[in-house]
Amino acid sequence: MINKSGIIVDSLRLPLRDGLKKAKEMGADGVQIFAVKGEMDPENLSSAQRQELRRYIEDLGLEISALCGDLGGHGFQSEVDSPAKIEKSKRIIDLALDLGTDIVTTHIGIVPEDNERVYETMQKACEELSIYAYKSNAHFAVETGPETAIVLKSFLDTLTNNGVAVNFDPANMVMVTGDDPVEGVKLLKDYIVHTHVKDGYRLLKVDPKLVYGFVGLEKELRHEELAKLGATGPLFRETPLGEGNVDFENYFKALIEIGYTGYLTIEREVGEDPVGDIEKALAFIQKYKVLAAK
Repeated sequence: MINKSGIIVDSLRLPLRDGLKKAKEMGADGVQIFAVKGEMDPENLSSAQRQELRRYIEDLGLEISALCGDLGGHGFQSEVDSPAKIEKSKRIIDLALDLGTDIVTTHIGIVPEDNERVYETMQKACEELSIYAYKSNAHFAVETGPETAIVLKSFLDTLTNNGVAVNFDPANMVMVTGDDPVEGVKLLKDYIVHTHVKDGYRLLKVDPKLVYGFVGLEKELRHEELAKLGATGPLFRETPLGEGNVDFENYFKALIEIGYTGYLTIEREVGEDPVGDIEKALAFIQKYKVLAAK
C-alpha cells in the first residue's frame, strides 16, 4: 500500500502543538485536526496565524490530511440550524485550504429513508456545500456509519458534483448499522477521499437514531457521548485495531482495488492509553503496507 498514515491529533489528548510534535515522533506522515471551536475555530485564526501554523506543521515534516468540521447536533437536518452551519462549514473549508489541505470531514446527520422533508433539507444544504467545495477545489467529506453505504450513495448521487464526498470509517459501520465495510468501499468508490482507521464491534442491534440522534428527537450527536458509548455503553465497543470485527485484510485490499491513494488516518476516541494505542495502530497499518508491497 502506498497510502500515508495519519493521526487525528485530538485523539492524543494533548495540547495542539504538543500533539503535533508527538505525532511526528510516532512516525505519522500527517494529522487531522478538529476545527470547530477553541484555538482552531476559523473565527479565532487570523491570516497571519494561519500562515504561522501551516509553517509550523510543515517544519515538523507533517501534512494535514484533513480538518474535521463536524458541528454536531443534528447535522444539516434542521431547517432552522442549517443556514448557520452551512456558513461555518464554508469557513472551515477556507481554513483547510489556507492550511494546505483540501478535505474537511463531517457528519451531516442520518440520511432518512422515511422523512421527505428532512431529506430535502439535507439535500439542499449539501448541494450548496458541494458547489462551494467544488468551486474551491476542495471536498466536504461525509463520514460513513449513520446509514448504510447504499443509502449514502443514493443520497450523494442526487448532488450535482462530488464536492461533497466520503470520509470512510469502517468501524462506525460495523458498530452501528452492521453494514459491510468491504462492500461499502466498493459502493462508494467514486466518492472516497479520506479514511479513518478504527476498529470495534456491535453488542446490540440498534436504531442509529438512538446513537447519532435525529431532528425532532431529544437525542443529538455529541462526540463526548459517542466516546462514552464506545467505552462502556450497552450498544457497541470501540477497540484497538485488530481486536474488533473490522476485516482489515479485505478492507485494505478493497481500498487498493478501487485505487484509493489517500490517507489512512487513525482515530481513537476511548481507552486509558491513547498514545500507546495509536503507536500500536501505526504498527498495525505498517504491517499491512509491507504485506501489500510483496
